[in-house]
Amino acid sequence: MRGRHRFRTAVATAALLCGGTLSGCTSDTPEAAAPGAGSAPGPAPSPSPTSRWDVSPASVAAVGDSMTRAFDACSVLSDCPEASWATGTDTAVNSLAMRLLGPEKAATHSWNLARTGARMAELPEQMAGAAAEDPALVTVTMGANDACRATPDLMTPVEDFRASFEAALARLWAGAPQAQVYVASVPDLKHLWSTGRLSPMGLKVWKLGICGAMLTDAEDLGPAAERRRSAVRDRVVAYNGALAEVCAGDARCRYDDGAVFSFRFDGSQLSPWDWFHPSKDGQARLAELAYRRITEE
Repeated sequence: MRGRHRFRTAVATAALLCGGTLSGCTSDTPEAAAPGAGSAPGPAPSPSPTSRWDVSPASVAAVGDSMTRAFDACSVLSDCPEASWATGTDTAVNSLAMRLLGPEKAATHSWNLARTGARMAELPEQMAGAAAEDPALVTVTMGANDACRATPDLMTPVEDFRASFEAALARLWAGAPQAQVYVASVPDLKHLWSTGRLSPMGLKVWKLGICGAMLTDAEDLGPAAERRRSAVRDRVVAYNGALAEVCAGDARCRYDDGAVFSFRFDGSQLSPWDWFHPSKDGQARLAELAYRRITEE
């Protein structure tokens, strides 16, 4: 009876999760002439501009997908915004807002506008909602659902992904021109597969449709399955490249330099109900990564 109850839970979980998953610089300056070459000295270099980044923002708005809604972190098939890495109030997570603002101010000066299942095409609308709050900082976690489609051919094209992200930043800064933006990289979905496939419960849930492009036939280690998973990972890498490149174009934007993608989530940091979304412990690790990057001088 116990095993049968767990399997019914897996079926219920998968039925909803199918449609809403995680969800060095170069220089163009010419090399200086060699000593004795007879060339006239060039103009003195301009001083570097003072950074516009505020390491102590006074308010936080969060946009994105199920990671920011803490889906399946507290109970099966449910958002748990109080456990969100970005704006949550759960002391076990110690969210970014709590670290930056303190518990009392976090409750009144942070907003969670993310939506479970959202893809990058939705981000401009979410950013417009964030701009209405005039936040000092906006956090972005978006892209896992663009890769986590039923099959790899349904993944969002990289150029469409980039265009939506550019449009989202424009929408934000049109309404809140001083807002800073922290952009988390898309997690390594292939690593989540390699970790979760060790769980019998995870395999049962995944067989019913979570993130098919990566998790279909999760126990198949043959060359075709490996090519499929690698194609998804390559697309995630390309998404992260687009996020980094667009964000680098404005001093008000900071990318996490691939910190979330590189983080090695283990079993304790994944939801016990779907072995894919972050658990409370996983949410705490996301908060720590964000805080570290946002407060860098």
